[in-house]
Amino acid sequence: MRNIEGMMRIATIFLLSGMVATSAMAQSKTAAKTPELSADQQYCISTGGFVESRRAVYGTNNDESAWLWLAAKEGFCQYTLADDGSRIHISLGALNTTHPTLAVLAYYAQVQWNGQGNGNPASFYCTQLGGAEIGATDFAGGAWVSRGGIDKTLEACVFPDNSVIDSWGLLYHSVNIIRGIDLATVLKYPNPYTSSSAKKIPYANSSTKK
Repeated sequence: MRNIEGMMRIATIFLLSGMVATSAMAQSKTAAKTPELSADQQYCISTGGFVESRRAVYGTNNDESAWLWLAAKEGFCQYTLADDGSRIHISLGALNTTHPTLAVLAYYAQVQWNGQGNGNPASFYCTQLGGAEIGATDFAGGAWVSRGGIDKTLEACVFPDNSVIDSWGLLYHSVNIIRGIDLATVLKYPNPYTSSSAKKIPYANSSTKK
């Protein structure tokens, strides 16, 4: 009888060991399939943002079947304001850097739109600041597209240093309207225009600066 009980205990131990080993292997496989987040992505999430991967597309004013999917991809951090659902997007690299970028400087500077142009004011404002939008110069249009994002298409202003921020968020902020979040509360690079070094920074001496 004792031998039978002992054998049952040994069998139970082996069974439990096998279950633990199988569980550990399953967790290991799951972990291997889950890509690690970059420092930029982690910072976005830690500040209440949502990480998006977007693809540059030309011709978004046409039927989707005719869209031209370009090679460029960009990671964005999207912030949503709970009160009204408004959103603002900024490239992950521009968000999580202690160095100045043209997109961040444009946000801080709050240069007033000069009112020029008869089309989309956000597009013209982006151009006024020295940036560019995909397809903004013709009727084909363009955008940064995310299949799973709240905003499928994003109108984004790309600056010569490759920093990116959404054009409407930039324009609204120029008149003190916050969409999504006040980026000044999460940007790693602080607002330089209140310091004595402002003379050396783009936009700081603009006659249209507020």
